Amino acid sequence: MRISLFILGAFLCHTTLFGQQKITWKDLADVTFTEKFFPAYGEYFLYPSYGESVKKLENKQVVIRGYFLNIVPEENLYILSQKPMASCFFCGMAGPETAIEVQFKKKQSFKTDDILSISGTLKLNADDIEHFNYILTDCKVVRK
Repeated sequence: MRISLFILGAFLCHTTLFGQQKITWKDLADVTFTEKFFPAYGEYFLYPSYGESVKKLENKQVVIRGYFLNIVPEENLYILSQKPMASCFFCGMAGPETAIEVQFKKKQSFKTDDILSISGTLKLNADDIEHFNYILTDCKVVRK
């Protein structure tokens, strides 16, 4: 019985620690963008075409490290960026593949440009322009 509990504990620990795939911003760069007209908005937006390596990450538990951007904390709107706020894609220094919308269940108290590793389920978003092309749901901070 003790051996069975040990094996179960080791399995649960392994699943918790290693069930998430560590990814980098380079992994998310396997995407190209074309302009697409969205009639509901009467405007063109960049439309992503995800590469096969990115498609394989969809709905997977991942961990990625980046700069926390505290966009609209009252509405739980946070972003993890490859670059700090001054050089993120909002400022024209990078593309949309360098930022991920991060969705936490609770309001966060981190400051803009805090460097964090965040885990969550990766969602690919091509059609809802109200959200980012990459979205992490059920987010947790792995380490600061």
